[in-house]
Amino acid sequence: MKIVKGIYFSIMGLIVAGCIGVLICALNPALTRRLAEWVGNGQALPGGSVSDGRPVAGIDEGRVKGPEGYRRPDSVPSGTPSSVDGRTGYEPVQDTGEQIAQNEADNLAGIIAPGATGEGLVFDETLYPYYAMLEQGMQPLYRQIYANAMNLTVSFTPVVNVSMEQLKTVFEAVYNDHPELFWLEGGYSCKYLGSGSCVQITLKYNSTADYLDSAKEEFEQAAQMILAGAQNLDSDSEKERYVHDALMQLVLYEGAAPMNQSAYSALVGGRSVCAGYARAFQYLMQRLGFPCYYCTGFAGEDHAWNILRAEGVFRNVDVTWDDTDPATYDYYNKSDREFGGTHMRTGLSLYLPPCPEDSLAALPDEGEQVPSYIEGLINPNPMEPMRWHSKSEGGDNGGITAEEQKAINLEKAGITEDQVRETADEYYADCLKLLKEAGKGDKQFTNVVPLSLWNALEQAYGRGDFWKGYADEALKALGAEHFVIQLQVQRLGGGYCRLYHNVYTY
Repeated sequence: MKIVKGIYFSIMGLIVAGCIGVLICALNPALTRRLAEWVGNGQALPGGSVSDGRPVAGIDEGRVKGPEGYRRPDSVPSGTPSSVDGRTGYEPVQDTGEQIAQNEADNLAGIIAPGATGEGLVFDETLYPYYAMLEQGMQPLYRQIYANAMNLTVSFTPVVNVSMEQLKTVFEAVYNDHPELFWLEGGYSCKYLGSGSCVQITLKYNSTADYLDSAKEEFEQAAQMILAGAQNLDSDSEKERYVHDALMQLVLYEGAAPMNQSAYSALVGGRSVCAGYARAFQYLMQRLGFPCYYCTGFAGEDHAWNILRAEGVFRNVDVTWDDTDPATYDYYNKSDREFGGTHMRTGLSLYLPPCPEDSLAALPDEGEQVPSYIEGLINPNPMEPMRWHSKSEGGDNGGITAEEQKAINLEKAGITEDQVRETADEYYADCLKLLKEAGKGDKQFTNVVPLSLWNALEQAYGRGDFWKGYADEALKALGAEHFVIQLQVQRLGGGYCRLYHNVYTY
């Protein structure tokens, strides 16, 4: 009898505890969403168990659709490989909510307007997959959030009846699809009724919103520096690799970089985390006409990378993890199976197209140098020296004099002695002269230096010494305040190289 009583009270205790839990969740939607995120992200639940299903935070199968085929890894990545340790930094979308009474909601309706509704906007599902995932009834809200973000609207009322969970899904879809909205923060707040229905949405913007016109100009200029070199290449694979390598040259991984969840931090600031790398790669490849998606998940920590379709095949690309010292192609154009040991998709990214094993593009040969069309690309806001591992030219001179050897080298390079700037002072003076002649705006000029001098100039650009060398004086002479430079280096043979300067002053 005692055993039966014990079982009875145990069962009753579980029932009471369950009822209390349901009541708490009903009164606290934020807690409900957090529990859903634990499950949806496949992260360790209290007690150490791991979800192996396909639920996504705040999503049910009736509201999100996507291609079948992606198979989550059998186990959750336990940590990042040592070669890329710490190279994560993606921050999931953050939402905050405030429950208000019906009378307050009625008052809001007379004060807050819907703002821009985005009516008439069209988003191609090939380029904007997160939009395509949403049920048709939620797509008007996607268009509204996008349009209001474009207009820098802070608060507005939703054009459709939407729950907090649905709102988070829609906001994340907008955020993931549009790297060009670099001023939009990855978080928002809302006011909702006791029923869970949202009545006001408030977007958050970063500091570029205070000078958005000039920030857009800087962003576009930085993007054009890379796009100009990629768009005339013959094949998809060449274009993809150009952009991949350009970003590795351009961006320095830095966890504390400002606005590091945005493409702006990578392209303009030259410092970012995985989110900035991935959103910059997404934007540039979109501009070149490639379906390129922002993919988020877990790689020992929250992480972001890309899924790209080129030559008809979807592939995983992680520019952040390739940007090591030395740079690699270890995470370039990989299948889901190859990524499975280190990367696991979560959230909406579960519904992005799978990356199959077959027909992946050939990778660069092991040990292959960065291609000549991108070799020597310097960060427009240099943070560190480039790494150009040049092979020495020359060797035994066969008994000829230094002057004779120099003449041979010049002939091999196809240049004359008066074209060469032999010292840093000569180089700086020539840059100042050519820049003054070119004038303010988007300009180009070239000069020739010995490879030995380039090795020193490379360090000077990395340290910022070029400012004193010629840039400060050039700005004064041109009446400009801002100076952006990008360099490309061409080997001429004979121990010489030509420097191509793309300069933007304003």
